[in-house]
Amino acid sequence: MKFRKKPVVVEAIQYTVDNSLDVAKFCVGVRLRTFGDSIIIPTMEGDHRADNCDWIIRGVKGEFYPCKPDIFEDTYEPVE
Repeated sequence: MKFRKKPVVVEAIQYTVDNSLDVAKFCVGVRLRTFGDSIIIPTMEGDHRADNCDWIIRGVKGEFYPCKPDIFEDTYEPVE
């Protein structure tokens, strides 16, 4: 069987070493940790690392998780 992902609108912010405060504000209620130039995001599946230029996505249930830029570009498009 084949399946298509349901169209879902998510909020996201691109992490850079210069905007870590903005990312922290975006991830309200989540305790982010730094690891060199990366940040560690606690998720339901365990800790995940976001590197420079990775996207941080707020999921449909309010959860946060990182996404590599190429996968983000292939999966998401801007909405108005």
